[in-house]
Amino acid sequence: MLEMNSTLLLEVALDLANSINNEDRFDRLLSSIRKAINCDAVVLLAFQTEQLKPLAIQGLAPDTLGRRFKLDDHPRLAQICSGKHPVRFPSDSTLPDPYDGLLLAKEGDLPVHSCMGLPLYSDNQLMGVVTLDSLQPNAFSDIPERTLQLITALSAATLKTAIQLKALEQRAQQAQELVQELTHEALTRDGGELIGNSPVMLALKSDIQLVAGSDYSVLILGKTGTGKELVARTLHQLSARRQQPLVHINCASIPETLAESELFGHAKGAFSGAEKARPGKFQLADGGTIFLDEVGELPLSVQSKLLRVLQSGEIQPVGKDSVASVNVRVIAATNRDLAEEVRLGRFRADLYHRLSVYPISVPELKDREQDILLLAGFFLEVTARKLGIRQLKLRPDAQASLLEYPWPGNVRELEHVISRASLKASRGSEHHDIISLSAQDLDLDRQADNFQTPATHLAPAENAMLPVDLQGLKTMTETFQKNHIIAALQHTSGNWTLAAKHLELDRANLTRLAKRLGISIEKKVKPQ
Repeated sequence: MLEMNSTLLLEVALDLANSINNEDRFDRLLSSIRKAINCDAVVLLAFQTEQLKPLAIQGLAPDTLGRRFKLDDHPRLAQICSGKHPVRFPSDSTLPDPYDGLLLAKEGDLPVHSCMGLPLYSDNQLMGVVTLDSLQPNAFSDIPERTLQLITALSAATLKTAIQLKALEQRAQQAQELVQELTHEALTRDGGELIGNSPVMLALKSDIQLVAGSDYSVLILGKTGTGKELVARTLHQLSARRQQPLVHINCASIPETLAESELFGHAKGAFSGAEKARPGKFQLADGGTIFLDEVGELPLSVQSKLLRVLQSGEIQPVGKDSVASVNVRVIAATNRDLAEEVRLGRFRADLYHRLSVYPISVPELKDREQDILLLAGFFLEVTARKLGIRQLKLRPDAQASLLEYPWPGNVRELEHVISRASLKASRGSEHHDIISLSAQDLDLDRQADNFQTPATHLAPAENAMLPVDLQGLKTMTETFQKNHIIAALQHTSGNWTLAAKHLELDRANLTRLAKRLGISIEKKVKPQ
């Protein structure tokens, strides 16, 4: 019997290292085992919930790979799985053999023969077994223990590597499917074209064309409903990254406690409920573009982590000590005045400057009057398809009503108005009819009432009761901020770090805000 020496071991290791996939890896392993131990059949099986599944065979009928050996039905296999040491069955063992009739070297029932099994463990968990069969009785009696130990270790390591690679492949496939899903969703939401020929829209399109081909970070500014997301999609589609993922994340919808994990991923067990490792949106967007919608809503604690990505391209998943590199273009959008947020200490100045390498402002609909009917036509066509209507059109009075309305809700409001009006106008109509929308269908007078502020509904007497010495909102806000910061500093004995924590601000932003408000407090030192 050949003992597995260091030369053969090295040969086996090199052979396995050259494997291109698990099937090839398993086949090379079995061939290596047969070099060390002469046998008629060798099988590698994986343990799966009280049964063994063949992964690779040599010397057995091909249909063996399709079989599943339940341990309750196969006492030899059950015995192998019950311990941690090799099991050598007596040549005259009366236990039924799972491979009866399957050995290529022998037709029918197996006569007196040799059978051996090697349980394969990793971290005290049974992964599988290797079985060896020989038609020669007592063929395995004189195999050195060292050889069995090496074969067991090699087989266990090979199976563990294969399982890990398979898991990685599955996760990669799932991640790719998720990326494709997210990208498709991001690219198809609300149409995919910037519609408009007004001067402000032509200027916007020019800006997009200019910056799209670069990798500059872009900050899209605009009121709610102006189409900031569509601008982001257009930037991506015109960039060199168009074939790579576009991952959209709404920063306003993420709970503060989960924001870091959502953006950068987490390790298994990183926090309660983290039952498995999960990639963050930056990892999913690697090679492509990430769109951070409503970026002004990110908590300060996460802003510093985002700054790191922009500066170095490195992310650190929650619960991991190591960092990973990503190649992602960042496009952000906000309806906030980020410059003012920086001044107030609610947004990091360094992050603001990193995001706004190239700022783009999206105009309000009231500033692009000549685009209103173009957009209405687009939404009419989309709505007609959704409702299964032959044709939707606007009557002259509806056109005039659209042009007169101030559109405080911007393009999104126009879309919703068209959708509602189309549904009302089509009530009782046949699908083949041509349906015309009237000003009454649009009902923009009531729409305008919904946007009025409560102050416009106050009675004259109530308005007259406002104090004549009422301060401006800015002054009142600053007075409140100053008093609140002073109270926090007094509470912490002048400790700026603790005060910043209580106020949920970054320390640097707190000191800048305090300086602007004229606050200067010395830290009290307690006597020893």
